[in-house]
This record gives sequence, C-alpha cells and structure tokens, in this order.
Amino acid sequence: SMNIEDFRNYCLSFDGVHDKMPFGKAASEYDRNILVFYVADKWFCFVNIDVFDFCCIKSDTAQIEDLQSRYEGIKPGYHMNKKYWISVCFNADVPDKEIKALVKQSYDIVVTSLSKKEKEALRIM
Repeated sequence: SMNIEDFRNYCLSFDGVHDKMPFGKAASEYDRNILVFYVADKWFCFVNIDVFDFCCIKSDTAQIEDLQSRYEGIKPGYHMNKKYWISVCFNADVPDKEIKALVKQSYDIVVTSLSKKEKEALRIM
C-alpha cells in the first residue's frame, strides 16, 4: 500500500508540479499538516502528511456519482466544492492503481484549464 513518500514522488513526477504546505496558521493541526500539489498555481491534489488518510482531488463531474457508488472509499471533497472534488481514502476499497489514475486525471483536468501561456511554460520546465 502507498505511503506519503511514494505518493508525493508520484505527484511530483508530472510536468511543472510543485508542492507546499500553505496552512501553517490554520486553527486545526489536521489542516496545518496538509500538503498541496500545484500545477502552475492551481491545486490538483492535497493530502495530510501526518495522518495520510485520504487525498482530495479534482474529478470529472460526470464520473463522481459513479465513483462514489462503486467505492466506499470515495467521498465528497473535504473543504472543497463537492461538484468538482472528491476525497479518495487510502487503505479502503480503492486500489492503489485506481488512486494513481484518479490523481493523474485530476492533474490533467487542471492542465486542460490552464491558459496557452501557462501550458507552454510547463513544457519548458
């Protein structure tokens, strides 16, 4: 099963991705330990590095209902717009391969939304 190091390396393997922990001043310890993955300056995934219980990712709006009916480990997005984001639990019934595919899809969804200029900058990096 996946751990935070493997998961982080996987997310950082996509073009133009960087990560940071933007919630250092959050009230809850859980939120302070959230690591966000960005492409350009847009989020495509975040995860708690301490608990490593789920990742929150963007999803294809047409798929969300189906994914949630197929897997108990796929829930509405934590703190995010439930129309576009899902939380995918680790150590539940979602296979690692499927989790990785969904994370990659999230990255692709965000890349598609970038401007032409931002997309060109990704290819240079």
